[in-house]
Amino acid sequence: MSQQQPTTRSPRRTPSRARRLRALAAAGALIVLPLVTACGGGDDGKGADRGKAAPSVTAAPAAGVVAPAKVEVIAGLTGCKAKIRIDADELRQGLCHTKKADYLITTFPEEKFKETWLEEARVYGGKYLVGTRWVVSVKPALLESFRAKLGGTIRELRGIGPKPSGR
Repeated sequence: MSQQQPTTRSPRRTPSRARRLRALAAAGALIVLPLVTACGGGDDGKGADRGKAAPSVTAAPAAGVVAPAKVEVIAGLTGCKAKIRIDADELRQGLCHTKKADYLITTFPEEKFKETWLEEARVYGGKYLVGTRWVVSVKPALLESFRAKLGGTIRELRGIGPKPSGR
């Protein structure tokens, strides 16, 4: 008589694509956190708009034809050579280091991944330059000059928690 051994499943589960995306989005948001907290703006008194993104102008006369683009292309337009930090299916992220600022450039293969990333980053608040399938995280003082080079819109994401005091 032959006995068959029962098939045992590995206790390790392969994470779903959505779960990996959330993890990558959270990791990306955590990478941006030091930049946002060091360079975050104050309260502008628009309490009713809390939690909503505030779009800005989209023209970029100096950029010509831009995104969707690769991290390296956007980095070149801003005057740096990016060091790739994340290279995954859902996003690519590069760090630029210049005399004016350190900043992150994140690109996405699909618009839905960018929107998921922005939703995750919303908890930290801050201002971002957002284009078609890309986001640049840079000091608020440099957003307008970057927008002139890259196009896109400046989006302010309202963080969660108490409003910062004006002190």
